[in-house]
Amino acid sequence: MKILFFGTPRFAEIILQGLFDNNFDVVGVVCQNDKPAGRGNKMKTPHIVEIAREKGVPVYQFEKIREHIEDFKAMDYDLAVTASYGKILPKSFLDLKPCINVHPSMLPKYRGATPIQSALLNGDTMTGVSIMKTEVGMDDGDIFVQKEVEILPEDDYVSLLDKLAKVGLDLLIETLHKIENGNAIRTPQDDSKATFVKLIQKEDALLDFSMSAQSLVNKVRAFCENPVAFFHLGEDRIKVYKAKVANMSTDAPVGQIISTKKHFQIQAADGVFEILKCQASGGKVMDASSFLNGYRFKTMAVSL
Repeated sequence: MKILFFGTPRFAEIILQGLFDNNFDVVGVVCQNDKPAGRGNKMKTPHIVEIAREKGVPVYQFEKIREHIEDFKAMDYDLAVTASYGKILPKSFLDLKPCINVHPSMLPKYRGATPIQSALLNGDTMTGVSIMKTEVGMDDGDIFVQKEVEILPEDDYVSLLDKLAKVGLDLLIETLHKIENGNAIRTPQDDSKATFVKLIQKEDALLDFSMSAQSLVNKVRAFCENPVAFFHLGEDRIKVYKAKVANMSTDAPVGQIISTKKHFQIQAADGVFEILKCQASGGKVMDASSFLNGYRFKTMAVSL
């Protein structure tokens, strides 16, 4: 079976590498275009391009799939596989060959682009992976197979993504074998139970200390990579990469910094939010104790 693979970020990288490791015949990789990154806004090529080229597999970076239907018609492939591709495939492409998608949620829950972040933001203790037939609608195709995955209290976006990608790879391989053998079974989704998630914007990462301490921690877990959770301390923007709910209570007002000695603690709506790893504007990412040793506090209250 000749596979045309669509995907760009780390979730897709793990699955593509797994297909190579399991000797699947990937005949092409379609990914997003190079994008500006870093302080200098230099164009950066997706890492998945390097993974594909190391295997001698051609890479296609099409801005609009609908404008390249003739190119796809000329490609020799049997099945398209998508994993975090980031764009909805047009019907003109889906009509060419079968297409399946690896989606990191228990569909129909969390249809859309940010199912992993959404599960963490909502404090879910379980999520999962679905292998589905790709249709024109938003993640509404029939399901081939699903598997639940536990979300541990210490999981953040990076660790949960890696777990889901590995489970997704196993389910994808299982599905590919069934399709090849002609015994794959699909089950329609219950649209009445569908929930949808939105794209994440930078402003969504702002920490609002009128929220509960656990909700703030969940936001840090969900946004530990991009965009990173942050708050304003005077004129400084403090990014938070790791945090926990402190086992204590105070009568301090919301947003008040309670401790800057051994612990970096801030009063939230119902408890104390403790920062474990953070970064000041223009500084390095460091653990809280190292941060506190070098940072000069000009105010003891978070900007609300």
